[in-house]
Amino acid sequence: MTVTAPEPASAAAPPTGGGTRLLDRIATMRELAILVVFVVMIAVTQAGNSAFLSEQGIKDLLLNATILVLVATGQSLVVITRNVDLSVGSVLGITAFAAGDFLHGGGSPVVAVLLAVLLGVAFGLLNGLLVSLGQVPALVVTLGTLYIVRGIDSLWVGSRQITAADLPGSFVDFGSGGFGAVPYLALIALVVLVATAYYLKNYSGGRELYALGSNPEAARLAGIPVRKRILAAYTVCGALAGLAGAMYLARFGNVDSGTGNGYELTVVSAVVVGGVVFTGGSGSVYGAALGALLLTSINSVLPALGVSSVWVLAINGILLLLAIAADRVVALRVAAALKKRNARHA
Repeated sequence: MTVTAPEPASAAAPPTGGGTRLLDRIATMRELAILVVFVVMIAVTQAGNSAFLSEQGIKDLLLNATILVLVATGQSLVVITRNVDLSVGSVLGITAFAAGDFLHGGGSPVVAVLLAVLLGVAFGLLNGLLVSLGQVPALVVTLGTLYIVRGIDSLWVGSRQITAADLPGSFVDFGSGGFGAVPYLALIALVVLVATAYYLKNYSGGRELYALGSNPEAARLAGIPVRKRILAAYTVCGALAGLAGAMYLARFGNVDSGTGNGYELTVVSAVVVGGVVFTGGSGSVYGAALGALLLTSINSVLPALGVSSVWVLAINGILLLLAIAADRVVALRVAAALKKRNARHA
């Protein structure tokens, strides 16, 4: 299911007619292609290792993807507006430690999760204000906040480490528990994913994010509150990074100053591979989730087939390049379709 920008003709709407229909078809095909690749990959792995799809194996697959799905969902909102947030890895790391430190001091698990989310919201607001009000390029802003947050994290954490022994048993059990092969954490991620997709499709604020990403200037002329929408996208992205930090703590029970380092690159890869166009205005959170599921599954599939894990990064890089190439081909074909349509109308 691909959510597109609003269809009614307006100054802020993306191109209509042949260009939009072509973009919709290719985006849908992209998500279907990812799903087919994932199913084939799992089937081949199961054929080579009959224990791969055991109850615990399925549970591990879902747990491995859960955190990346959450962060990729938030990142999708930002990328749809033609921006990016490179600080999500650092935010995940510092919120995970903040929640762990609070729990180590005897705090409530529910309050710890809320603390992580609110801390993520604060960093998201900072990014959104600098990008929307300060008119500073998102790449520059979030690269700066990446290092700022990482520096704060390093100074605060130092050589300390939170381990499972420092956390309440119920919190750790929740991170690894579930209904059979379906983990609790995966259900939380699924609820967030579906709610976000529903908002993007059915609410004007969500559809305006697509219009903004398609043509920022036209969106501004049409009366869309551009700064407000960008600020909202970054705030939600920060909140989901904070929630992912708390879930990371529950899942692994081990956090230090290096937690989340480099994670932003994996998130961006998942989003782009999942069909969210990096130039904004197109894609869906479901596609980003499929991209996250595909990338994390590769980490489990290769060892199960006896392939060295050093190939994981190489395969991720190849998938990212293929996704970028596909986006370029789509852009050229849409431009050609629009040119042909305009010439016909003229």
